[in-house]
Amino acid sequence: MAQSYVMLVLHIVFSTKGRVPCIGAEHRDRLYQYMGGIIRKERGLLLEAGGMPDHVHLLARFRASVSLSEMLKLIKGRSSFWMNGLDLGYHFDWQDGYAAFSVSESQIATVRKYIQTQEQHHARRTFHDELVALLRKHRVEFDEKDLLD
Repeated sequence: MAQSYVMLVLHIVFSTKGRVPCIGAEHRDRLYQYMGGIIRKERGLLLEAGGMPDHVHLLARFRASVSLSEMLKLIKGRSSFWMNGLDLGYHFDWQDGYAAFSVSESQIATVRKYIQTQEQHHARRTFHDELVALLRKHRVEFDEKDLLD
């Protein structure tokens, strides 16, 4: 085959450092737009962004040559720098780790709706419980103590 054909769509989840609820409604949409710009600059596409004051969900397409860890390093590093430039009165930072799950074309709409309805999910479930459920659903091995930082 002379060409490579790739559709790499990921559902990515990460929280603020210490899960501090510091993503205020007044900055949330601009933060998501900024993250989308970072992804576009790397020739990817942000399909959906959402979350709560203490965490973010991204649904994004990446090009085949992208390193997921490098992409997350860029997204988290540049967006925390941007947030800290807003003079929030506190230091903003993301947790060190993240969770990422592959999404098939047939499930994009379902994951998009899930991200759009985060407030309803979190009326019943904590971020910790949500993360554990996602990890189990995708059969990712994890140690419970590693989920806290």
